[in-house]
Amino acid sequence: MTIRPLPLLPSLLCVLALGAGGVSCTAGGQDRPTVVVTTNILGDITRNVVGEEADVTVLMGPGADPHSFGISAPQAASVEQADLVVYNGLGLEENVLRHVEAAKEAGVPTLAVGDAVDPIAYTSGESADEPDPHFWTDPERVHRAVGIIADQVAEHVKGVDRKSVEKNASGYGGEITELTSWMRTAFDEIPEGSRQLVTNHHVFGYLAERFGFRIVGAVIPSGTTLASPSASDLRSLAEAVEKAGVKAVFADSSQPDRLAQVLRSESRIDVDVVPLFSESLTEKGKGAATYLEMMRANTRSIATGLGTTE
Repeated sequence: MTIRPLPLLPSLLCVLALGAGGVSCTAGGQDRPTVVVTTNILGDITRNVVGEEADVTVLMGPGADPHSFGISAPQAASVEQADLVVYNGLGLEENVLRHVEAAKEAGVPTLAVGDAVDPIAYTSGESADEPDPHFWTDPERVHRAVGIIADQVAEHVKGVDRKSVEKNASGYGGEITELTSWMRTAFDEIPEGSRQLVTNHHVFGYLAERFGFRIVGAVIPSGTTLASPSASDLRSLAEAVEKAGVKAVFADSSQPDRLAQVLRSESRIDVDVVPLFSESLTEKGKGAATYLEMMRANTRSIATGLGTTE
């Protein structure tokens, strides 16, 4: 009697492997290389670089706040079993970094993108002089990040085709170059005296540096959404808003704008509260499903909020 192997066994093994820790398999039962990315913004950027060469697993879903996000046990396992872990760094993923560090100690290659793109420091508030992790608001730094991610994928992820990754990075980099030019044209329409930003928390320092804006202040005087403003913080910011003649306060669309509304009530001038996408992408169809879509939406909102007609 001839005993034949069960045709579904490879598929069953893949299912079991996925349930145990997120290992990816092909239809033939072969493992595929996996890149694990912490934030959904970096996840979108990395997917454009990697293309079909490897599986990209993104830990944070649409709308997640990277400052407060915590990962599940299966996600932690996927970090430890990755071929490469891509994370923002500079203190952004406050509850995920210990898992990244554990994977690094276990020999998993890791890439802290923020550290590699010439980070700047906060200039005011509770986080003054600390590294600012929100580099993605500057598309030119993201262009630099694309090349860095491509190099690391080609070096550390076995089985990928370097030329394909480099081609993907070049094509996506070209789209980001076009984005930068488009943003500059849109912002050039804002009078120089109106290029002043007040945000829900300190998140647009890189954008301000790149495109010539002045940061008047933030409702939460910190680089994290986990902090809270005091009554004196709100009064001081209200005075600064009134003195500068700021036209709009920009609040993160994924966070309640209650604090920004309080600021508006504290000042003696009419200030609009305009939502922006700052910390996270959205689900498809919600306005910021990709990095490029998010940046274009924010540019339009800032230009409109500060008085242009575009």
